[in-house]
Amino acid sequence: MASLTQAPTPPAGRFRRVLRGLDMTLFTVCAILVIDQLAAAASIGVQSIFWWLFTLVLFFIPYGLITAELGSTYTEEGGIYAWVRRAFGSMWAGRAAWLWWVNVAFWMPSVYILFAGLLSEVLAPEMSMSTKIVITLALTWLTVGINIVTLEVGKWVPNIGALFKVVIMLALGFGGIAYALSNGAANEFSLATLAPSWGASLAFLPVIIYNYLGFELMSGAGEEMENPARDVPVAIITSGAIIAFFYIFATVGILLALPVEEIGLIQGLFDTYQRVFGTGTFGSALTAVLIAMALYTFVANMTTWTIGANRSAAEAANRGDLPAIFAKLHPVYLTPTSSAVLCGVISSAVLLVYGLLAKDTEDLFWTIFAFSSVVFLLPYFLLFLSFLKLRQIDADRPRPYRVPGSYRVAVALSVLCMAFILQAIVFFIYKPDAFDAAYALSVVGGVVLTVLVGELLVRRSRPSSATEVTTNV
Repeated sequence: MASLTQAPTPPAGRFRRVLRGLDMTLFTVCAILVIDQLAAAASIGVQSIFWWLFTLVLFFIPYGLITAELGSTYTEEGGIYAWVRRAFGSMWAGRAAWLWWVNVAFWMPSVYILFAGLLSEVLAPEMSMSTKIVITLALTWLTVGINIVTLEVGKWVPNIGALFKVVIMLALGFGGIAYALSNGAANEFSLATLAPSWGASLAFLPVIIYNYLGFELMSGAGEEMENPARDVPVAIITSGAIIAFFYIFATVGILLALPVEEIGLIQGLFDTYQRVFGTGTFGSALTAVLIAMALYTFVANMTTWTIGANRSAAEAANRGDLPAIFAKLHPVYLTPTSSAVLCGVISSAVLLVYGLLAKDTEDLFWTIFAFSSVVFLLPYFLLFLSFLKLRQIDADRPRPYRVPGSYRVAVALSVLCMAFILQAIVFFIYKPDAFDAAYALSVVGGVVLTVLVGELLVRRSRPSSATEVTTNV
């Protein structure tokens, strides 16, 4: 699949190297294997199995190989920001860092409103929207606190989350199989139902692309890895195999247990467990344990993404490509405290604004999710273009891991990946057979405003670019 050379010894850095190969694998599993959008993908129907496999072959594998080469070759702190900076300079790097960081701040409310919605389903079906917003705010600032503690401690949140996700996926898959053997499949599995359709179900296809992203996240802490040149490719290949299997296995389990029309964006997980395990004493207890694990994984997932995004933003500010405030570190832990706090502030503001506008929890979840997703996807164009540019300008640089084939192969893989990213952006905005102009305008308007704010911040930070910011809080 690829060529490997001897990994060089990592240079001495500014941070303690506390991430080992297993940590990086679990970190990546936790980042990419997400529970909160699994029901949305399954709601496409049995054809979602086709889309998982189609996207796996044509996007997930090429994207993983490209990221493995970048992450093992360019091992400085910052990840995608550092790669774009080397390829296209500081201005584009600043833009990438801003979009990469701010999308996590936008995304966090949607994940935690899902947490509150699932908690409500289990414990308090009549929970008000205001109570759910309070819970979401509390979780947001818990995540900020976890980001501030040392990574040697903080890494255990995603590590445990990855293990919980595996248990949840196994329960969904085997539970659905057991239910189908006893009661018959809730949906028809045939060549006809597996065949892709091009109707309204395409509105959820971008969720599958979204669920496959995150290989580059661990490289945001490149200087905190023991040996990134050796461990990044191994972590990507290992975690990629785990992630692909469990996404498909769990989706099959949901579809075996629940008819498509009964799969809700928020209730899907809870409904599946109730259908599979029943509502008796044992079934309810098992469902409660699994739901508790799922709720924990929401926190673990946001912890993982904020750890990577905050480090990228801090490194960008340290080099003068974002305002200096992003660069302030904790005086003892050397964690990106200021970036974490700013992330919490923006997340809280987004939640309160959308909370006033949304009709219900599901509407709130999807609107925030779609808006943040489009912002999230934009830097990936820069990632794939950086891969191609660095192949040209750093042709002689030793690559511990190299995507096989010629430069033409590299171009083909990058173009293919960018095409998938483009279609995901289009379908997050345009809902086939159910186009909502107001919804599309709100998403596009939010994205344009986000880009303009980022442009202002990047340009205003340029006068200080000659001096690295090292001030601690």
